[in-house]
Amino acid sequence: MSLITEEIKSKSEVYHGDKICQQKSKEFLRDFALPNGLLPLKDITEVGCNKETGFVWLKQKKSTTHKFEKIGKVTSYATEVTAHVEKGKIKKLTGVKTKELFIWITLSDIYVGDPPTGRITFQTPAGLSRTFPVSAFEVDEKSTGVKEI
Repeated sequence: MSLITEEIKSKSEVYHGDKICQQKSKEFLRDFALPNGLLPLKDITEVGCNKETGFVWLKQKKSTTHKFEKIGKVTSYATEVTAHVEKGKIKKLTGVKTKELFIWITLSDIYVGDPPTGRITFQTPAGLSRTFPVSAFEVDEKSTGVKEI
């Protein structure tokens, strides 16, 4: 069941089509002081942001698996990714899992240090967390930063 209702859409900035959605997703991340390569989705069909509540969503044609080469971590993105975003933080994240050893673990929160420390922390619903360099999640704006595995 989707968390995105028509009421939410009516109060949000909504974009359709991969090219503009790729651009807007990176823009939203930058606006909230988060690394621009954090959501390397492919074939994005819709991006929305309600700046009043901080609710954002991204929809893609099919789920995507991405390997962040700098840290060697594999992450899976569902067809719908939602979150509540504020400066330097992503809360109530849905649709994102990371592989630890041989199991997929759901991520629920992401935050960067304040004041900036150059580190980013990923947290599970159970409260377990891992911290990495922010630079591992930044991509050159001219490339998509997406690599299928």
